[in-house]
Amino acid sequence: MRLSPHLRKVRRLPEYEIECRELTKQFGSFTAVDHVSFGVKKGEIFGFLGPNGCGKSTTIRMVCGLITATSGSAFVGGTDVALDPESVRNRVGYMSQKFSLYDDLTVQENLQFFAGIYGIRGKAQKKRLDEVIGLIDLKEVRQSLVAGLSTGFRQRLALGASILHSPEILILDEPTSGVDPLSRRRLWDLIYDITNNGACVLVTTHAMDEAEHCHRLTMMQSGKVVCMGTPDELRASQITGQVFNVECDPLFPAVTVALTMPGVPDASVTGSRLHVRSAVGGPSMEEIRKKLTDQGIHVESIELGEATLDDVFVAVAGAVA
Repeated sequence: MRLSPHLRKVRRLPEYEIECRELTKQFGSFTAVDHVSFGVKKGEIFGFLGPNGCGKSTTIRMVCGLITATSGSAFVGGTDVALDPESVRNRVGYMSQKFSLYDDLTVQENLQFFAGIYGIRGKAQKKRLDEVIGLIDLKEVRQSLVAGLSTGFRQRLALGASILHSPEILILDEPTSGVDPLSRRRLWDLIYDITNNGACVLVTTHAMDEAEHCHRLTMMQSGKVVCMGTPDELRASQITGQVFNVECDPLFPAVTVALTMPGVPDASVTGSRLHVRSAVGGPSMEEIRKKLTDQGIHVESIELGEATLDDVFVAVAGAVA
């Protein structure tokens, strides 16, 4: 079949593997995604951050061609998703929040099923299954029923199923949701391995610590992109003033005391310390120490700290609100 001139044009080598231009989705009078624009380059992990319900998953589904945009456009590998969604779906590895695995089949049988969907059969299938099972480190449970697997194993299997056809573009929607810390680290190691082999990854998360794994990221709030850049760029552009880490006791009452101080937009517990953000012109280190001490809080130490992506998110959310 001959392609239209427009399709031939958008399939030229793009600057971005994934590109969205003013992408918008409305459900009746509700705007779930509001003129979202971004691009993801080859070999890049691009993070989509934001609270549940902010529009991350809806954006992902439009990029995959699973739902139609109300307006704007999305390109995947240079192909306009609206014009050729089937081609896009064949080129993308997509792992949804609730990836459908078959509990009554083994790990091997699940992968065989998905390989068949991608048209991988015979000797090529056996070779690819061996490669993927080795990559996701599931050799020990290869013949185990999925019903008996832990969440971490299931997530790794879902990731393996999404990369069976060797996609150059991988889209992961909350891939570590509900898994333990060790399994989460293992999943991120796998994601790095995939990008080191040249693929690009678009990943959604609402966990700020996971965002540190991304080369670049964007934060969404109420369907809109509110900031974009590397983790360091976002900290530099969104956080003004100073951040202090305080060793003190009792810890949680110290949060309440810190928040009563003018010029302290945020205070929280981070690990075993009080984390205080002081705005420009806000209280100094010694003023914070004195306030806590005057309120019966024993201060062991206080030092200048670094802003976190949690700080960025709270600052951005507050500004939007």
